[in-house]
Amino acid sequence: MADQRASATTRETTVVVVGAGPGGCVMSYLLARSGVDTVLLERHADLDREFRGYFFQPLAVKLFAEMDVLDDILALDHDEVRRPEVTAFGRSYHAVDFSELPKPYDYGLLMEQPPLLRLLIDRADELSTFEFRPATSVTDIVREGGRVVGVRANDRERDEDLELRSRLVVGADGRFSTVRKAADLDPGLFDSDIELLWFKLPADAVRSAAQGRIERDGILLYFGLGEEDAQAGWFIEKGTYPDIRQRGIERFRREIAAVDPAIARHLESFDQCSLLHIEPGLTERWVDDGLLLLGDAAHVASPVGGQGNGLAIQDAVVAQGTITTALEMGDAGDTGDEPIPAERLRRFESVRRPAVEEVLRLQRRGERVVTWYVQNGESVPEWAVAPLVRGLFTVAPKLPSVRRTWRTFALGPTPVSVDTAAFEES
Repeated sequence: MADQRASATTRETTVVVVGAGPGGCVMSYLLARSGVDTVLLERHADLDREFRGYFFQPLAVKLFAEMDVLDDILALDHDEVRRPEVTAFGRSYHAVDFSELPKPYDYGLLMEQPPLLRLLIDRADELSTFEFRPATSVTDIVREGGRVVGVRANDRERDEDLELRSRLVVGADGRFSTVRKAADLDPGLFDSDIELLWFKLPADAVRSAAQGRIERDGILLYFGLGEEDAQAGWFIEKGTYPDIRQRGIERFRREIAAVDPAIARHLESFDQCSLLHIEPGLTERWVDDGLLLLGDAAHVASPVGGQGNGLAIQDAVVAQGTITTALEMGDAGDTGDEPIPAERLRRFESVRRPAVEEVLRLQRRGERVVTWYVQNGESVPEWAVAPLVRGLFTVAPKLPSVRRTWRTFALGPTPVSVDTAAFEES
């Protein structure tokens, strides 16, 4: 390790953000707009890879507007979601109605992530305070005196080892975070008994922006992603995907056809499929001296309620205010290049942890219902289960607790706004 450090190129910056997902890109853009020297590291050479978070809640739409990027985002290929539809045993229901929310942010967005991430990086790249380094894998964090003072990385484009020293490392590198692991923090994973099998569809395979279909044989989600693509999701019991593959694509197609024959026609191969392991989690702590975790690196959401993207973006927005304030604070003898102390970063965790815990609690409640149905739906006669499910979708949307839940998912548990006063003129 000593030889590696000696041969590495050493650079200095104020903040290193690791991971160019929604949280990392928003974080980098906001810091760069706030005049903070920021380097964004991404281990992939490009952003054209599979992302499984496609939905952006109305709160994210509002935050994009406050960041001054919404018009550019709406120019990308997307679908707007106002009244997602659920069909249960042949009858359609609107369990959620975003049009009830305050205008103009009374809709959600469905879109592929790579164009959005490229847009945020391009906007940040217009600023002298930002640098993006793709194909750069973080291998470790650098500690001195127990404080995080940077990262070690390998830049494959430049074929060099890099030691990037900073006042703050932001770990935004997802559920399998290298930064979190290097900091020896427990991800705090919860047990889950279901998984979600995604598969791609042509855009014309779906009739509206967001739909769900429930029949005795299972639960199918599907939604548009703009003019070219759509996505479908099929809940399965945990650990059963190898058996599904072994039985063959024809058998799987028949299972999907029992819920929606039109969707099944577009399923040709398991090459269209990707498995999402549902492993919610809450990392033991999110800040340390010189370190802050956000998004999936700090907490992993269930897919129930479409919260992953929104939580990461909310994290980045709250972290912007925390970080810029912390950088402005100075102690006697502070040289301006010391790691940001944990006590200056704790506001971020004190604001975000209770909000995230509330969302995860609501998700876990919904996940228990889905799990029961996936495990038991086929064993209950249709004459018994159909009225039960239809009654649920008839009554539940009128219940105050259910309305509070979907509004919490749409708008967040607590108000969040971008600190535009911190933005510097570009």
